[in-house]
Amino acid sequence: MKKLTILILLFSFLLASCKRQHEYYGHYFDQPAYDFELTDHDGKRLKLSDFTKQGKAVLLFFGYTHCPDVCPMALETMAKTMKYLKPEEAQRVQVLFISVDPERDTSEVLKGYVPYFNPTFIGLRGSEEEIKKVAKEYKAYYRRVEGESAGGYLIDHTATIYLITPDKKIKLLFTPSKQDPEKMAEDIRFLLRN
Repeated sequence: MKKLTILILLFSFLLASCKRQHEYYGHYFDQPAYDFELTDHDGKRLKLSDFTKQGKAVLLFFGYTHCPDVCPMALETMAKTMKYLKPEEAQRVQVLFISVDPERDTSEVLKGYVPYFNPTFIGLRGSEEEIKKVAKEYKAYYRRVEGESAGGYLIDHTATIYLITPDKKIKLLFTPSKQDPEKMAEDIRFLLRN
């Protein structure tokens, strides 16, 4: 009987270990996520926890609507990622786009830009101080560069997509070299199951 109990325990341990093993495509980070509160493109104040409390994973990106290349590419990548998920999985993922250009990115501008990529995507904005605080908490870099475009200025910024799990952890970082929609969807699918 003692041997049988040991075998059952050993088998259970091995099964649990196998279940947890997954080679992540994104960079494993597993740090607490700051529960920010910003204004959405409809003028409503939203918190990160509004989504995580619903059991949703969040794909978070810092950018701006006048961005010539990086931001539209990241939003397109996230839109494609959502298409690789089954409908019931996609319902458990929320994409949030935080503007680092509060001067130009009004609620109206964000509303016309962000949902263009996917109607469920939400654009967020805040005061300069609020954006600085959120960016600092996520270690996201951004800096205004004068006179570089027809719009008067560009913004250099971090191009990382953050994956935040329902337990409010920044679980994975998808840096520009790690933004393959199909592989990102595999990571999301695995994390939603566990």
